[in-house]
Amino acid sequence: MPSDTLGTPTADTSTATAAAPPDDVTGHPAPRIVPRRRTGQWAAAAAVLVLLALALQSVVRNDAFQWDVVADYFLTPAVLRGLGLTLWLTVLVMVPGFALGTLLATMRLSANPVLRGVSWGYVWLFRSMPVLVQLLFWFNIGALYPTILGIKTVHLLGPLAIALIGLTLHEAAHAAEVVRGGILSVDKGQLEAAQSLGLGAWRRLRRIVLPQAMRAIVPPAGNMLIGTLKGTSIVSVIAVQDLLYSVQLVYHRTYQVIPLLLVATLWYVAVTSVLGVGQYYLERHYARGAAGAR
Repeated sequence: MPSDTLGTPTADTSTATAAAPPDDVTGHPAPRIVPRRRTGQWAAAAAVLVLLALALQSVVRNDAFQWDVVADYFLTPAVLRGLGLTLWLTVLVMVPGFALGTLLATMRLSANPVLRGVSWGYVWLFRSMPVLVQLLFWFNIGALYPTILGIKTVHLLGPLAIALIGLTLHEAAHAAEVVRGGILSVDKGQLEAAQSLGLGAWRRLRRIVLPQAMRAIVPPAGNMLIGTLKGTSIVSVIAVQDLLYSVQLVYHRTYQVIPLLLVATLWYVAVTSVLGVGQYYLERHYARGAAGAR
């Protein structure tokens, strides 16, 4: 063992590094940890891949789908006009729907029993009625109320206006519960701290509560946006020329039902995929600093 200049023995670092510690107190080699073989899971995964490959092959190589017809109609002006109306209708429903839903949520959390009761009644009524029934009621508003404030209601509202009104009122009821859940997720200590700083109710909501509540609001709100985009197809029953109605007009003339439905399906899949990507990045933005955020 080498020594330093004062004669004190020092450890040979190269020898200490190379020496391996004993395996255990008995001197026997430590057992090697081997991961458990999951034969069943790998077999199930292989079976699923085989089934997916067979399903994909049946879709691609099945002449009944008429993929050449799908390609011919995918970018036609009629289909693109219907797609544009669908996107436009989705935006015009979601923006006022969420604005009204936010108002209803704040009313539901108010200390005033009248405001709470009105908000609860609105949400209860419009969540209980199917959206198609609501649209049909608005479509036949002239039979229910021939005149309102001296104005004849027969043919007062066109199909597009009826679709906007019906879908917005329906969306607001669901948005109110989403916003209310997000507000309730904020810790009460945050509100108490804001009150101690002398912030007013509206400023507390805008500057303190909503920015933190967005973490809980964005995921269901994104699902609602995608659901609204697909749900606009229901307006085809009142002759609003959205994407579905546009392809229906074509296949009623050409009798090529399957390929035209595939055209609508592919456009819905493409748009919802883009919205899903946007939702992912928006969730990640509001989840900054949270545990498990990516």
